[in-house]
Amino acid sequence: MAKRQLHLGAFMRPASIHAGAWRYPGAWPDMNFNFQHTKEMIQTLERGKFDAFFMADHMAVLNMPMDALKRSHTSTSFEPFTLLSALSQATNNIGLVATASTTFDAPYHIARRFASLDHISGGRAGWNVVTTSNPDAALNFGLEEHMEHHDRYQRAREFYDVVTGLWDSWADDAFIRDVDSGIFFDPEKMHTLNHKGEHLSVKGPLNIARPIQGWPVIVQAGASDDGRQLAAETAEAVFTSHGSIEAGRTFYADVKGRAKKLGRNPDHIKILPSCFVVVGESLEEAQEKRAKLDSLVNYANAIGSLSISLGHDASKFDPDGLLPEIPETNASKSGRARVIELARRENLTVRQLAQRLAGYSGATVLGTPEMIADQMEEWLMTNASDGFTIMFPYQPGGVVDFVERVVPELQRRGIFRKEYEGKTLRENLGLPRPENQFFRKQMAAE
Repeated sequence: MAKRQLHLGAFMRPASIHAGAWRYPGAWPDMNFNFQHTKEMIQTLERGKFDAFFMADHMAVLNMPMDALKRSHTSTSFEPFTLLSALSQATNNIGLVATASTTFDAPYHIARRFASLDHISGGRAGWNVVTTSNPDAALNFGLEEHMEHHDRYQRAREFYDVVTGLWDSWADDAFIRDVDSGIFFDPEKMHTLNHKGEHLSVKGPLNIARPIQGWPVIVQAGASDDGRQLAAETAEAVFTSHGSIEAGRTFYADVKGRAKKLGRNPDHIKILPSCFVVVGESLEEAQEKRAKLDSLVNYANAIGSLSISLGHDASKFDPDGLLPEIPETNASKSGRARVIELARRENLTVRQLAQRLAGYSGATVLGTPEMIADQMEEWLMTNASDGFTIMFPYQPGGVVDFVERVVPELQRRGIFRKEYEGKTLRENLGLPRPENQFFRKQMAAE
């Protein structure tokens, strides 16, 4: 029997999530805003047969004190669709996943942009559906207060229905382009959505042909109960952060179990938890690299990152005391709970917790290529994941180390591809192309 195969995405901001990454010896300090560097990295990832380049996004400058913000390499970055459209012309196979908010954008805009990216890239687009947890983003979109957590997810569910409905505005064969008769499209193969819901009102149809993949791949990250339910109902790839393989197995079983109860095929949801990877000639060398990275994080950055995760100003806490009780906020519930659980489990002071968080507090794998492959294989073979969303410690070294050293080891074990399976992101992830929900019904009636 053939072994299960890993899927690998690359989480880019478009550089590293680690606050000290831009200061690491040999790193590119301007990676987040240098197109040539970004192009070189995605081409390296494609050489390593990665499924997708995952572009994170912010709808506001990070809400942290200026002493921390002035040290942050993620204070600016490219707008995702502009960047990924350009990168699509420098690559051939790797998927292009963009983050787009259901809280602060309009579904018609999102549907049109992703359909365009899918056509421009030859069927490689993916949509990371986010509800946006940063309260400062509301102030950039004419709102005085951020929408409540549960309401954001309710809007996101309706938003998904509208966007996928707009993608199905046209039958795949609607555009006949008959030069002799002068008929460009068949009106019988155009659907007007006419959506009127609790949060949204959209007439349609979309003014672009149906995407090459039918729908771009739907990606989602929420780990709260609302997030898990949204993933079970809509997602085709899910990336979250788990502190242990046991937590990974629990999440894997929960989301796939919910999807099965809803009548979905669990194999059509790929669970790809985030994983921060540091490669060394030995475990000790990898640990030294991580320690060096963490030492480059200023305390102002660290406490700023902690404040964002908690949705609460942590600068007022005693740095050398334990984390006090934190009231519920309107920020990300799963992220807040993960940080509090880490502090309680390891009895960390506020300073220790902040330093860990700013570096990166999620799942981390350090060691030789063989040690890293051992852990990835265990997660894959024990139903803790279908692969990973890799976070790199710094650029370009982090990507190069993984592609040139870890990928060959995974391939040697027969758990990762040597060539792409197809040309589209769906084909490479093993996902079906969705039928058109409107014209399938029409055809069945006929």
